[in-house]
Amino acid sequence: MAVDTTTSQSVAKAAGEDLARGRSRRTDQRPGKFRRAVSTHWYAWAMIAPVVIVLGVIIGWPLVRGIYLSLTDANERNVARTIGVNEIEATYEFVGLDNYTAVLSDPVFLQRLVWTVVWTVACVSITFTLGLVLANMLNRTFKGRGFYRMALILPWAVPGFVSVFAWRFLFNRDNGILNKLLEGGGISAIPWLDDPTWAKVSVIAVNVWLGVPFMMVALLGGLQSISGELYEAAEMDGAGPWQRFRHITLPGLRTVSMTVILLSTIWTFNMFPVIFLLTRGGPGDATEILVTQAFREAFIESPRDFAGSATWGVLILALLMIFALVYRRSLRKQGEVW
Repeated sequence: MAVDTTTSQSVAKAAGEDLARGRSRRTDQRPGKFRRAVSTHWYAWAMIAPVVIVLGVIIGWPLVRGIYLSLTDANERNVARTIGVNEIEATYEFVGLDNYTAVLSDPVFLQRLVWTVVWTVACVSITFTLGLVLANMLNRTFKGRGFYRMALILPWAVPGFVSVFAWRFLFNRDNGILNKLLEGGGISAIPWLDDPTWAKVSVIAVNVWLGVPFMMVALLGGLQSISGELYEAAEMDGAGPWQRFRHITLPGLRTVSMTVILLSTIWTFNMFPVIFLLTRGGPGDATEILVTQAFREAFIESPRDFAGSATWGVLILALLMIFALVYRRSLRKQGEVW
């Protein structure tokens, strides 16, 4: 009997080892997560492949090229160029982080950064506030609501450069409509684009004009997704308009608000057309932001400093990436998934 028990235990042990080896072999032969994703969703990968390739060519290559140039001393005098039938080879050299050291130690960088942050915060905060107010107004039922919606979306439909040129005419010191109206009321003309302070006010006003429609439409969509039963229940409990706005509207718009604030911040931080077309960074350099400074380095100043411009561009990208990471971390702490 003892021999039979020992034999049974040996057989069971051998069977267990064979089973374990079989499981191990099956586990080793199991495809990885990436291979399973490709085999399961191959059609999705095939559909996005052209987009990935195009983005890699349009965005990826210039980005890599810009990072490389920022580590050199490239300018219009030492890059490869063709003059008539003569082809001149590039002679610029690798200089490492010298360009970053030079830019970050230059007081101009701090000046541009401070104004860019002020410009961005002012534009985004005013745009969000006006967009929220208008969205709440248009979320109500009243006569002519469709017309007002179309009228408020109109600035978004007009090409940006057309709107900026129109505002430039309005801000004209001698013949602008705004100063004509002020003179008609007995108020002296304002140097909208000739005074540093008024020029900053002007570019902020124009950018807000261009950004409010997007903010309004996005927040209006968020408002319409909030159930009306919540407002009815709150009103029956005696909650006033401010209490309903604070405890129902704002929490209901949190997800939409976080998204549009992030997008608006990135767009405003890099808003080149408004600054360049309205003031050209002037008067002097009062309204220059980081992105217009990068443009000036590469296309306006002589000799054109391609390495310096690339350095400014990489620093702008780094700042936006840091902001996005900090923003995402703060949202996750608040319980928001992004």
